[in-house]
Amino acid sequence: MEGYRVAESCETAPGVVHSRKMVLCGHTADSMNPPATFPYHLHCWGREGNPPVLLLHGFTGHGGSWAGAGHTFAEAGFHVLAPDLLGHGSSPHPSESTRYGMARAAADLNSLLDELSLEAVHLAGYSMGGRLALYFALSYSERVRTLCLVSASPGIAPAVERAERRESDNALADRIERDGTAAFVDYWESLPMWESQQRGLSVKQRRQLRAQRLRNRPDGLANSLRGMGSGAQPALFDELPSLDVPTLLIVGIEDEKFVAVNRQMAQSIPDVQEVIFPGAGHAVQLERPREFARAVLEFWQTRGDPRTTA
Repeated sequence: MEGYRVAESCETAPGVVHSRKMVLCGHTADSMNPPATFPYHLHCWGREGNPPVLLLHGFTGHGGSWAGAGHTFAEAGFHVLAPDLLGHGSSPHPSESTRYGMARAAADLNSLLDELSLEAVHLAGYSMGGRLALYFALSYSERVRTLCLVSASPGIAPAVERAERRESDNALADRIERDGTAAFVDYWESLPMWESQQRGLSVKQRRQLRAQRLRNRPDGLANSLRGMGSGAQPALFDELPSLDVPTLLIVGIEDEKFVAVNRQMAQSIPDVQEVIFPGAGHAVQLERPREFARAVLEFWQTRGDPRTTA
């Protein structure tokens, strides 16, 4: 498969270049599948040739959601890549929800690394992006130097609960398509999991976050939920002992559900560190950006990259 890139570049801080590219990802036709390649929109910070970092955003986000961390990591000497996942940002929004599934999304990331001629990366993912990062690390461990999971889970283990969540996600997806993005964002921002952002983020930051969410298309969000929601993905709890990648688990103390999930995960992952941030909820990287960046950089430093800390 041949990929293409169309780049825009600008220097957003001394020595830090932010660029946006389109990279063709997916697979070509074979006896089992039709061709399914899509141009992923990719945000980049830092200089090519530096140790590569791949950041995966959460539901309703896009690659640019990582701008703060992207700048910090680039200043510390890394080349940071953050794609808009399918259905989000400026990447395509295919009409078949199966195209958003974990296996297909992970294969796209593998293709992305091939197109960029990267053998392995420091991989980090937040929430939905964390679930995808975990799936990728289990499926393509040779391409992952380290793994950082932020407010993420390995899916829902009990089959009955997983089916109930899938039904709930499908109903929400139908609602998004029926009522539109703005009505959904109103509902989404009213959920208790975002209460800490009322204290941890400024009014300007919250407005920027809302504007970012509103830029998503309803069909893209709906199909992402159907194809990659917690109810749709395979449960990965039983595979955690086979995770052969140094792993950092990050969660905010106010995100009680994910604190419990992360403690369970930490008991099963062989090579793991766990950091629980005080005064933070679900989006630690936004609510405690300096502390978040420092923890991640220190983790990478101890794993063989002699880079400075934030």
